[in-house]
Amino acid sequence: MAVEDTLKPVVAATEEPKPNSPIDRYHEEGDDAEEGEIVDESGKSAVPESHQLEHSWTFWFDNPSLKSKQTTWGGSLRSVFTFSTVEEFWSLYNNMRHPSKLGNGADFYCFKHNIEPKWEDPICANGGKWTMNFSREKSDKFWLYTLLALIGEQFDHRDEICGAVVNVRTKQERISIWTKNASNEAAQMSIGKQWKEFLDYNNSIGFIIHEDAKKLDRNAKSAYTA
Repeated sequence: MAVEDTLKPVVAATEEPKPNSPIDRYHEEGDDAEEGEIVDESGKSAVPESHQLEHSWTFWFDNPSLKSKQTTWGGSLRSVFTFSTVEEFWSLYNNMRHPSKLGNGADFYCFKHNIEPKWEDPICANGGKWTMNFSREKSDKFWLYTLLALIGEQFDHRDEICGAVVNVRTKQERISIWTKNASNEAAQMSIGKQWKEFLDYNNSIGFIIHEDAKKLDRNAKSAYTA
């Protein structure tokens, strides 16, 4: 897939990790080559070369076990790790818990550095989000491809993007892309259509403006559809 190939010149297969937290410890020395690791023609690990991303990105995690104890929304939201190279991304991804392994109620974010995944953040305040829905334990591949599209700057209107989140719920998993300016219809429609193309997603998706979601909650209607 074009999005994945952008960040994976040569990929060695690995078994799916089974960490106990969203970001687990790095593998011990001597482990097999991991997904995203560059190898030479003989199959031996090459000296790693750093490939800088256009932006730094931060993973955030909202722990479901803490949500019931919080006094304000977002009180349990914590930044996990900030990365700025392709190699750092794969080191994290290969040691993190994927959506199918997260507990019910978990929210896992990847946002541009210095943008908090909150409606109140000044960069997010006037924006909205596109959302795709998946059956439980079916979003892992789509979450990865969404991350690769974001950090690989695959979108024509990439400057409009804040980040993405996967929400794990009892009966479904949702992936959303947050954007900056909901009133920029051309940019939002371009992002929604390209996202569907990257993921080969055939169902209709809707764009909800954050301000509408704050006022109407689940009754908010889609401002755009793709």
